[in-house]
Amino acid sequence: MTLTVYSRSYCHLCDEMIAGLRELQAGSAFGLVVVDVDGDERLEARYGERVPVLACGDAEICHYFLDRAALAEHLRGLR
Repeated sequence: MTLTVYSRSYCHLCDEMIAGLRELQAGSAFGLVVVDVDGDERLEARYGERVPVLACGDAEICHYFLDRAALAEHLRGLR
């Protein structure tokens, strides 16, 4: 399974979420893709200032901060 973080390069909240996810990757089996919303007009319009957003496919798991409980619940639901 691959999780996607929609982010911006100058966003400290994005950096914090990505760092937290990298820590969790060691104990979980998920891939991580980081997408800069500023590189795509459609994504920039969709997310605006509401970054970072953690998603799995079309399912949005959390935004602004890494919600570990929501992520764990999502991962459990996929097993």
